[in-house]
Amino acid sequence: MKYKILNFLRQLGLLLLVVWTVVSLVTLLIELVPGDPAVAILGENATPEQIDSFRAKHGLDKPAFFFTYSRDKELYKGVEEFQRLPKESERRAEQNFLASFFEDLATEAKVRQLKWHGPDNRYLNYWRGVVTGDLGNSFRTDTPVLGLILERYPNTIKLAIAAMFIAILIAIPLGVLAGTRKGSLIDNFSSFFALLGISLPTFVIGPFLVYFFAVKFRIFSATGSLYPEDIVLPAVTLGAALSAILTRMVRSSVIEELGEDYVRTARAKGLSERKVIYKHVLKNGLIPVVTILGLQLGVLLAGSIITEKIFAWQGLGLLLLDDGIAKRDYRLVQGCVLVISVTYIFANTLTDWIYRLLDPRIRLS
Repeated sequence: MKYKILNFLRQLGLLLLVVWTVVSLVTLLIELVPGDPAVAILGENATPEQIDSFRAKHGLDKPAFFFTYSRDKELYKGVEEFQRLPKESERRAEQNFLASFFEDLATEAKVRQLKWHGPDNRYLNYWRGVVTGDLGNSFRTDTPVLGLILERYPNTIKLAIAAMFIAILIAIPLGVLAGTRKGSLIDNFSSFFALLGISLPTFVIGPFLVYFFAVKFRIFSATGSLYPEDIVLPAVTLGAALSAILTRMVRSSVIEELGEDYVRTARAKGLSERKVIYKHVLKNGLIPVVTILGLQLGVLLAGSIITEKIFAWQGLGLLLLDDGIAKRDYRLVQGCVLVISVTYIFANTLTDWIYRLLDPRIRLS
């Protein structure tokens, strides 16, 4: 019991640490990107009053972090040497480039100051909101980010599960056939299929499927997520690479398990080959496959961003790209990244649990 509680606390601590690191890195990157979100959202023709009002409304008038190490305007004006320096291209053309470089660093150090802002900053305020379930409001639509994400999140999960289902549907039969018929024509075909699936990126497979199944034969729609059949092309696109990886894994596992003593014992007992393969070999052979499957869920979520863009699938990836990054809605970007990272961690935890369920030796250890 004590071990279980400690293990649970360790997993929870690890989860919180990863989420904190991911969101902090994204926040830091967002703050480092040049430009003002207020100007990006309101446009170049916005008045200073409108920009100030927007910044105050969304908390952008507060410092980004606990402290800043920025260029002080008064000091900057006072450093005449810095102002008199020629343009960067002219300085770099000078003979002693390193001397100019270190001179620039020294000058920058003079005009920069470290300022402590205390707890009233955007970073801490954001985390205060996250703890209470508030991911803030979208800069562009002024609607809660959580609502926007919950509206699109089911579509992304649906696409990821469909892609995983297609991958499993292809990989297990093909991998078992290849493993039980090592060196045969089926084995060579599965190796070719796996290599092809791994080599082709989603932005190649997607337009290829659109051309044949939407433009040429008009079986499916090229884009959209309105009808149930619209999921087929994006799911196949997303699941192709995963099916290739899984096929190789299943093949290797089956070949390895076929050489074990328990297989010879099962055959000596008179069990049919089908029962030996599907009841004994595949059960043990699926353990590493489940691990890869769980780890690949994160890859599926990342890959779904491109796939959703290709097929205009109304999921989290399209929300992140079109409404978040393209329109510089930073609060929406933070929320999407947070949800994706939590999903990925949850999938890994679930993988560990299934892994222990399949292999009692891991549970006992």
